[in-house]
Amino acid sequence: MVKAIRVHELGGPEALKWEDVEVGEPKEGEIRVKNKAIGLNFIDVYFRKGVYEAPSVPFIPGVEAVGVVTALGPGVTGREVGDLVAHAGRGMGAYVEEQILPANNVVPVPPSIDPIVAASCLAKGMTAQFLLHRCFKVEPGHTVLIHAAAGGVGSLLCQWANALGATVIGTVSTQEKAVQAKEDGCHHVIIYKEDDFVIRVNEITSGKGVEVVYDSVGKDTFEGSLACLKARGYMVSFGQSSERPDPVPLSALAAKSLFLTRPTLRHYATTREELLETAGEVFAKVASGLLRVRVNHTYALSQAAQAHAALENRRTSGSVVLIPDNVDQ
Repeated sequence: MVKAIRVHELGGPEALKWEDVEVGEPKEGEIRVKNKAIGLNFIDVYFRKGVYEAPSVPFIPGVEAVGVVTALGPGVTGREVGDLVAHAGRGMGAYVEEQILPANNVVPVPPSIDPIVAASCLAKGMTAQFLLHRCFKVEPGHTVLIHAAAGGVGSLLCQWANALGATVIGTVSTQEKAVQAKEDGCHHVIIYKEDDFVIRVNEITSGKGVEVVYDSVGKDTFEGSLACLKARGYMVSFGQSSERPDPVPLSALAAKSLFLTRPTLRHYATTREELLETAGEVFAKVASGLLRVRVNHTYALSQAAQAHAALENRRTSGSVVLIPDNVDQ
Protein backbone atom coordinates (compact mmCIF):
# COMPACT_ATOMS: atom_id res chain seq x y z
CA MET A 1 0.00 0.00 0.00
CA VAL A 2 1.09 3.55 -0.71
CA LYS A 3 -0.44 6.92 0.09
CA ALA A 4 -2.37 8.95 -2.48
CA ILE A 5 -4.81 11.81 -2.83
CA ARG A 6 -8.19 10.65 -4.15
CA VAL A 7 -11.43 12.38 -5.09
CA HIS A 8 -14.69 10.53 -4.31
CA GLU A 9 -17.07 13.46 -4.79
CA LEU A 10 -16.53 16.54 -6.92
CA GLY A 11 -16.18 19.80 -5.05
CA GLY A 12 -13.80 22.19 -3.31
CA PRO A 13 -10.31 21.48 -1.99
CA GLU A 14 -11.88 19.47 0.84
CA ALA A 15 -12.75 16.81 -1.77
CA LEU A 16 -9.06 15.81 -1.83
CA LYS A 17 -8.71 12.80 0.52
CA TRP A 18 -5.43 11.33 1.82
CA GLU A 19 -5.79 7.54 1.54
CA ASP A 20 -4.04 4.20 1.17
CA VAL A 21 -4.10 2.67 -2.32
CA GLU A 22 -2.77 -0.47 -3.99
CA VAL A 23 -0.32 0.03 -6.83
CA GLY A 24 0.43 -3.48 -8.07
CA GLU A 25 3.14 -4.55 -10.50
CA PRO A 26 3.78 -3.24 -14.01
CA LYS A 27 2.30 -5.21 -16.89
CA GLU A 28 3.39 -5.46 -20.52
CA GLY A 29 4.90 -2.15 -21.65
CA GLU A 30 4.58 -0.53 -18.20
CA ILE A 31 6.95 0.70 -15.50
CA ARG A 32 6.55 1.41 -11.81
CA VAL A 33 7.79 4.81 -10.64
CA LYS A 34 8.39 6.14 -7.13
CA ASN A 35 7.50 9.82 -7.34
CA LYS A 36 9.92 12.43 -6.01
CA ALA A 37 8.00 15.58 -7.02
CA ILE A 38 4.53 16.25 -8.45
CA GLY A 39 3.54 19.32 -10.43
CA LEU A 40 0.34 21.14 -9.49
CA ASN A 41 -1.53 22.47 -12.53
CA PHE A 42 -4.84 24.28 -12.85
CA ILE A 43 -6.21 21.34 -14.83
CA ASP A 44 -6.11 19.41 -11.53
CA VAL A 45 -8.59 21.93 -10.14
CA TYR A 46 -10.81 21.57 -13.22
CA PHE A 47 -11.04 17.78 -12.73
CA ARG A 48 -11.63 18.10 -8.98
CA LYS A 49 -14.53 20.52 -9.55
CA GLY A 50 -15.97 18.65 -12.52
CA VAL A 51 -15.25 21.35 -15.10
CA TYR A 52 -13.47 18.53 -16.92
CA GLU A 53 -14.94 15.05 -16.56
CA ALA A 54 -12.72 12.39 -15.04
CA PRO A 55 -12.85 8.93 -16.66
CA SER A 56 -14.20 7.46 -13.41
CA VAL A 57 -14.83 8.29 -9.76
CA PRO A 58 -13.06 7.93 -7.39
CA PHE A 59 -9.89 9.12 -9.13
CA ILE A 60 -6.37 10.21 -8.31
CA PRO A 61 -5.71 13.70 -9.75
CA GLY A 62 -2.47 15.01 -11.17
CA VAL A 63 -1.06 15.03 -14.70
CA GLU A 64 2.65 15.61 -14.03
CA ALA A 65 5.35 14.03 -11.88
CA VAL A 66 9.02 13.12 -11.71
CA GLY A 67 10.27 9.93 -10.13
CA VAL A 68 12.64 7.00 -10.13
CA VAL A 69 11.89 3.78 -12.01
CA THR A 70 11.58 0.92 -9.50
CA ALA A 71 10.32 -1.93 -11.70
CA LEU A 72 9.94 -2.81 -15.39
CA GLY A 73 7.09 -4.76 -16.94
CA PRO A 74 7.60 -7.38 -19.65
CA GLY A 75 8.75 -6.05 -23.01
CA VAL A 76 10.02 -2.69 -21.76
CA THR A 77 13.22 -1.51 -23.43
CA GLY A 78 15.10 1.75 -23.25
CA ARG A 79 14.34 2.21 -19.55
CA GLU A 80 16.23 0.88 -16.53
CA VAL A 81 15.52 0.59 -12.82
CA GLY A 82 16.98 3.70 -11.21
CA ASP A 83 16.30 6.00 -14.16
CA LEU A 84 14.92 9.45 -13.32
CA VAL A 85 11.90 10.05 -15.56
CA ALA A 86 9.07 12.52 -15.94
CA HIS A 87 5.59 12.47 -17.43
CA ALA A 88 3.07 15.20 -18.17
CA GLY A 89 -0.24 15.61 -19.94
CA ARG A 90 -0.91 11.97 -20.74
CA GLY A 91 -3.49 10.91 -18.20
CA MET A 92 -4.16 11.47 -14.51
CA GLY A 93 -2.95 9.70 -11.40
CA ALA A 94 0.16 11.64 -10.31
CA TYR A 95 -0.94 12.54 -6.74
CA VAL A 96 0.49 9.31 -5.35
CA GLU A 97 3.73 8.06 -3.80
CA GLU A 98 4.19 5.38 -6.47
CA GLN A 99 2.40 4.74 -9.75
CA ILE A 100 2.27 2.48 -12.78
CA LEU A 101 2.85 4.24 -16.12
CA PRO A 102 3.07 3.25 -19.78
CA ALA A 103 6.80 3.27 -20.53
CA ASN A 104 6.22 5.30 -23.69
CA ASN A 105 4.60 8.10 -21.70
CA VAL A 106 7.73 9.04 -19.75
CA VAL A 107 10.75 11.08 -20.80
CA PRO A 108 14.24 11.06 -19.32
CA VAL A 109 15.17 13.92 -17.00
CA PRO A 110 18.66 15.34 -17.62
CA PRO A 111 20.95 14.94 -14.59
CA SER A 112 21.53 18.71 -14.59
CA ILE A 113 17.89 19.39 -13.70
CA ASP A 114 16.60 18.92 -10.16
CA PRO A 115 13.49 16.69 -9.88
CA ILE A 116 11.49 19.51 -8.23
CA VAL A 117 12.37 21.87 -11.07
CA ALA A 118 11.50 19.23 -13.67
CA ALA A 119 8.14 18.53 -12.03
CA SER A 120 7.37 22.21 -11.91
CA CYS A 121 8.07 22.95 -15.56
CA LEU A 122 7.43 19.99 -17.85
CA ALA A 123 3.68 20.36 -18.42
CA LYS A 124 3.85 24.14 -18.23
CA GLY A 125 6.92 24.31 -20.43
CA MET A 126 5.50 21.99 -23.07
CA THR A 127 2.33 24.10 -23.01
CA ALA A 128 4.36 27.27 -23.54
CA GLN A 129 6.31 25.59 -26.35
CA PHE A 130 3.29 24.60 -28.42
CA LEU A 131 1.44 27.86 -27.72
CA LEU A 132 4.35 30.00 -28.93
CA HIS A 133 5.64 27.84 -31.77
CA ARG A 134 2.81 25.76 -33.15
CA CYS A 135 -0.55 27.15 -32.04
CA PHE A 136 0.51 30.64 -33.13
CA LYS A 137 4.09 31.16 -34.28
CA VAL A 138 5.46 34.17 -32.41
CA GLU A 139 8.11 36.06 -34.37
CA PRO A 140 10.27 39.16 -33.86
CA GLY A 141 8.16 42.30 -34.10
CA HIS A 142 4.96 40.71 -32.83
CA THR A 143 3.15 42.16 -29.83
CA VAL A 144 1.58 39.58 -27.52
CA LEU A 145 -0.77 39.84 -24.55
CA ILE A 146 -0.33 37.25 -21.80
CA HIS A 147 -2.87 37.05 -18.98
CA ALA A 148 -1.83 35.67 -15.57
CA ALA A 149 1.73 36.64 -16.48
CA ALA A 150 3.09 35.69 -13.06
CA GLY A 151 1.53 32.21 -13.05
CA GLY A 152 3.28 28.95 -13.81
CA VAL A 153 2.63 28.95 -17.56
CA GLY A 154 2.49 32.74 -17.77
CA SER A 155 6.00 33.16 -16.37
CA LEU A 156 7.44 30.79 -18.97
CA LEU A 157 5.40 32.35 -21.78
CA CYS A 158 6.72 35.82 -20.94
CA GLN A 159 10.34 34.70 -20.87
CA TRP A 160 10.09 32.64 -24.04
CA ALA A 161 8.11 35.25 -26.02
CA ASN A 162 10.65 37.89 -25.04
CA ALA A 163 13.48 35.62 -26.22
CA LEU A 164 11.67 35.22 -29.55
CA GLY A 165 11.80 38.98 -30.07
CA ALA A 166 8.19 39.86 -29.27
CA THR A 167 6.95 42.87 -27.34
CA VAL A 168 5.31 41.30 -24.28
CA ILE A 169 2.35 42.79 -22.43
CA GLY A 170 1.33 40.95 -19.27
CA THR A 171 -1.57 41.26 -16.86
CA VAL A 172 -1.28 40.48 -13.14
CA SER A 173 -3.31 41.06 -9.98
CA THR A 174 -0.79 42.68 -7.62
CA GLN A 175 2.25 44.93 -7.55
CA GLU A 176 4.35 42.04 -6.24
CA LYS A 177 3.40 39.92 -9.25
CA ALA A 178 4.07 42.89 -11.53
CA VAL A 179 7.67 42.95 -10.33
CA GLN A 180 8.05 39.26 -11.17
CA ALA A 181 6.47 39.71 -14.61
CA LYS A 182 8.93 42.51 -15.38
CA GLU A 183 11.80 40.24 -14.35
CA ASP A 184 10.40 37.55 -16.64
CA GLY A 185 10.54 39.73 -19.72
CA CYS A 186 7.30 41.72 -19.82
CA HIS A 187 7.89 45.06 -21.48
CA HIS A 188 4.55 46.36 -20.17
CA VAL A 189 2.74 45.07 -17.08
CA ILE A 190 -0.91 45.87 -16.36
CA ILE A 191 -2.33 45.40 -12.87
CA TYR A 192 -5.88 44.60 -13.89
CA LYS A 193 -7.32 45.50 -10.48
CA GLU A 194 -6.09 49.07 -10.96
CA ASP A 195 -6.40 49.60 -14.73
CA ASP A 196 -8.71 48.45 -17.53
CA PHE A 197 -6.43 46.16 -19.53
CA VAL A 198 -8.28 46.85 -22.80
CA ILE A 199 -7.71 50.59 -22.47
CA ARG A 200 -4.06 50.08 -21.50
CA VAL A 201 -3.37 47.69 -24.40
CA ASN A 202 -4.93 50.21 -26.76
CA GLU A 203 -2.63 52.91 -25.35
CA ILE A 204 0.48 50.73 -25.47
CA THR A 205 -0.12 49.67 -29.08
CA SER A 206 -1.28 53.14 -30.24
CA GLY A 207 -4.64 51.64 -31.14
CA LYS A 208 -3.21 48.87 -33.33
CA GLY A 209 -3.88 45.94 -31.00
CA VAL A 210 -1.86 42.75 -30.56
CA GLU A 211 -1.22 39.81 -32.88
CA VAL A 212 -2.13 37.19 -30.27
CA VAL A 213 -3.65 36.91 -26.80
CA TYR A 214 -2.78 33.96 -24.55
CA ASP A 215 -5.70 33.73 -22.14
CA SER A 216 -5.82 31.16 -19.34
CA VAL A 217 -8.30 33.15 -17.24
CA GLY A 218 -11.49 32.63 -19.23
CA LYS A 219 -14.77 34.33 -18.33
CA ASP A 220 -13.35 37.47 -16.71
CA THR A 221 -11.03 38.36 -19.58
CA PHE A 222 -12.43 36.71 -22.70
CA GLU A 223 -14.40 39.58 -24.25
CA GLY A 224 -11.70 42.08 -23.38
CA SER A 225 -9.10 39.82 -24.96
CA LEU A 226 -11.00 39.82 -28.24
CA ALA A 227 -11.13 43.62 -28.11
CA CYS A 228 -7.33 43.79 -27.75
CA LEU A 229 -6.65 41.95 -31.01
CA LYS A 230 -5.75 43.59 -34.28
CA ALA A 231 -7.44 42.48 -37.50
CA ARG A 232 -6.77 38.79 -38.22
CA GLY A 233 -5.42 38.37 -34.70
CA TYR A 234 -5.35 35.08 -32.79
CA MET A 235 -7.33 34.48 -29.61
CA VAL A 236 -5.73 31.51 -27.82
CA SER A 237 -7.94 30.45 -24.91
CA PHE A 238 -6.07 27.70 -23.04
CA GLY A 239 -7.64 27.85 -19.56
CA GLN A 240 -10.54 29.11 -17.50
CA SER A 241 -9.41 29.88 -13.97
CA SER A 242 -12.35 32.31 -13.64
CA GLU A 243 -14.85 29.80 -15.06
CA ARG A 244 -15.90 29.07 -18.63
CA PRO A 245 -16.27 32.05 -20.99
CA ASP A 246 -19.77 32.91 -22.15
CA PRO A 247 -20.76 31.58 -25.60
CA VAL A 248 -19.32 33.64 -28.45
CA PRO A 249 -21.37 34.41 -31.57
CA LEU A 250 -19.46 34.07 -34.82
CA SER A 251 -20.22 37.71 -35.53
CA ALA A 252 -17.90 38.65 -32.64
CA LEU A 253 -15.04 37.18 -34.66
CA ALA A 254 -16.20 38.55 -38.01
CA ALA A 255 -15.81 42.17 -36.90
CA LYS A 256 -12.01 41.83 -37.27
CA SER A 257 -11.72 38.43 -39.03
CA LEU A 258 -10.31 36.92 -35.83
CA PHE A 259 -9.05 33.40 -35.25
CA LEU A 260 -10.15 31.55 -32.09
CA THR A 261 -8.70 28.33 -30.74
CA ARG A 262 -9.03 26.29 -27.55
CA PRO A 263 -5.93 24.04 -27.61
CA THR A 264 -4.82 21.35 -25.18
CA LEU A 265 -1.39 19.83 -24.65
CA ARG A 266 -2.42 16.27 -25.49
CA HIS A 267 -3.26 17.26 -29.07
CA TYR A 268 0.21 18.75 -29.54
CA ALA A 269 2.15 15.78 -28.17
CA THR A 270 0.23 12.91 -29.72
CA THR A 271 3.20 10.77 -30.79
CA ARG A 272 6.27 9.55 -28.93
CA GLU A 273 8.42 11.65 -31.26
CA GLU A 274 6.45 14.84 -30.52
CA LEU A 275 6.62 14.15 -26.80
CA LEU A 276 10.39 13.64 -26.79
CA GLU A 277 11.03 16.66 -29.02
CA THR A 278 8.83 19.02 -27.00
CA ALA A 279 10.05 17.86 -23.59
CA GLY A 280 13.64 17.89 -24.82
CA GLU A 281 13.33 21.51 -25.96
CA VAL A 282 11.86 22.55 -22.59
CA PHE A 283 14.62 20.87 -20.60
CA ALA A 284 17.28 22.32 -22.92
CA LYS A 285 15.91 25.85 -22.45
CA VAL A 286 15.88 25.38 -18.66
CA ALA A 287 19.39 23.91 -18.59
CA SER A 288 20.75 26.77 -20.72
CA GLY A 289 19.18 29.40 -18.47
CA LEU A 290 16.93 30.83 -21.20
CA LEU A 291 13.96 29.76 -19.07
CA ARG A 292 14.09 30.49 -15.35
CA VAL A 293 11.75 28.19 -13.48
CA ARG A 294 10.13 29.76 -10.44
CA VAL A 295 9.23 27.11 -7.88
CA ASN A 296 7.73 29.60 -5.46
CA HIS A 297 5.67 27.16 -3.39
CA THR A 298 6.09 23.56 -2.22
CA TYR A 299 3.64 21.51 -0.17
CA ALA A 300 3.64 17.97 1.18
CA LEU A 301 1.44 15.74 -0.97
CA SER A 302 -0.81 15.21 2.05
CA GLN A 303 -1.40 18.99 2.03
CA ALA A 304 -2.74 19.03 -1.53
CA ALA A 305 -6.01 20.61 -0.34
CA GLN A 306 -4.14 23.63 1.04
CA ALA A 307 -2.17 23.90 -2.19
CA HIS A 308 -5.34 23.82 -4.29
CA ALA A 309 -6.95 26.51 -2.14
CA ALA A 310 -3.91 28.78 -2.50
CA LEU A 311 -3.84 28.30 -6.28
CA GLU A 312 -7.56 28.94 -6.73
CA ASN A 313 -7.48 32.05 -4.55
CA ARG A 314 -4.57 33.49 -6.55
CA ARG A 315 -2.24 33.42 -3.56
CA THR A 316 0.49 31.77 -5.62
CA SER A 317 2.92 32.87 -8.30
CA GLY A 318 5.22 30.79 -10.45
CA SER A 319 4.93 27.03 -9.98
CA VAL A 320 3.57 24.93 -7.13
CA VAL A 321 5.06 21.48 -6.44
CA LEU A 322 3.80 18.69 -4.20
CA ILE A 323 6.41 16.52 -2.47
CA PRO A 324 5.41 12.97 -1.44
CA ASP A 325 5.52 12.64 2.31
CA ASN A 326 7.93 9.69 2.08
CA VAL A 327 10.55 11.77 0.22
CA ASP A 328 13.33 13.40 2.24
CA GLN A 329 13.35 17.17 1.63
